[in-house]
Amino acid sequence: METFGVGIGASFSSVRAGIAPSDRVVLGMIGVGTMGSGRLAGFMKHSDVEIAGICDVDRNHREKAAAEVLKVRGRKPEEYLDFRQLLERGDIDAVAIVTPDHWHAIPMIQACQAGKDVFVEKPLSYSVEEGSAMVRAALSNKRVTQMGNHIHNDLPNYRRVVELVRSGSLGRITRVHCWKTSSTKGWGNPPDSDPPSGLDYDFWLGPAPKRSYNPLRSHRTFRHFWDYSGGTFIDFWCHIVDVVYWALELKAPRGVSASGGRFFVKDATETPDVMEAVLEFPELTLVFTFHPNPLPGFEHMGHIGCVFQGTEATLVTNYSRHEILVDGQAVPDFPRPARSIPDSPGHLREFLDAVKSRAETTCNVGYGHRLTSAGLLANIAYRTGEKIYWNDRLGTIAGSSNASRLLGRAYRKPWQL
Repeated sequence: METFGVGIGASFSSVRAGIAPSDRVVLGMIGVGTMGSGRLAGFMKHSDVEIAGICDVDRNHREKAAAEVLKVRGRKPEEYLDFRQLLERGDIDAVAIVTPDHWHAIPMIQACQAGKDVFVEKPLSYSVEEGSAMVRAALSNKRVTQMGNHIHNDLPNYRRVVELVRSGSLGRITRVHCWKTSSTKGWGNPPDSDPPSGLDYDFWLGPAPKRSYNPLRSHRTFRHFWDYSGGTFIDFWCHIVDVVYWALELKAPRGVSASGGRFFVKDATETPDVMEAVLEFPELTLVFTFHPNPLPGFEHMGHIGCVFQGTEATLVTNYSRHEILVDGQAVPDFPRPARSIPDSPGHLREFLDAVKSRAETTCNVGYGHRLTSAGLLANIAYRTGEKIYWNDRLGTIAGSSNASRLLGRAYRKPWQL
């Protein structure tokens, strides 16, 4: 394993662009692949951010990211293969964890224990048990956290939808139907092979089971294997169902069922390309459809959407716009409530401001766990073929050892939660 020096914070103590050291946020990046490099670019747009460290198990990723920081900021950050070495640095205020789902919990918890604030990508966790542990770590260590669910803050549309739903003008919401179109194109069937040069594949696997290297099992396509994630379904769950949880202030479902399968994609991956999940809340049913086609009747809204069915009116929304229907007819001049939710400074900016002010973010890990865990329960229902009866107070599934074992996982040694 490669080793890198630590304790080099003095090199990042200079004042930048007239910003006092006390007003800077010194940031470490853990994971700088496709999504991570995008987050890195986003953070570098903020002049009060110093990028002090770059960590990735792929040497090619971290070298490219470090070179980009040097190009944009004129100073090259230290590079790390092992996130634990980055966390040892006393000068780092916060970390951004942009890794595959199975690598969210361990570095997040250890970052909290090391006194770092944490930005961690969605979905919050690989499992329900991990999410619970992440929330405990944030609370017990008094850390500022943000789940990387950028649609929540970077587009104003969701705010207007939340205001409308909460105003009561739609009537009582009894049913919500969300959808995400799935791809019918597969990723092929490449043979197992040696890992590419520069990738520490054993470290990439981390707590996940030992598997032979296959090009589909890492980087951009990892999400389609149960060892590391829960498919495109859980990836987009947090983006789309966010507006439902936000508007209706939902807690946990009582019952969850799901069905589906692999009906279109023929390749070496595992997660479904069709799935229908039904989640039962008090006085509300939430349905999520994952299918190659949009929800019938709402094709014009595109590949993602959400329908709030109220007793007085129906609202359909995607990320950027929404419509209101009464008796099946669009009503462009439907009365709008006064704006009550302030505009956001932006998802990354909100996190950075909270690091300084110690305020709570709108997508903190507590909210992120509440949102993510419902989707994780839907995946458990799909994988077991059982209806899940969830006891949120106890954090348990009633009457099914088969489903209960999927609330967590056995970690591959030497890793532990």
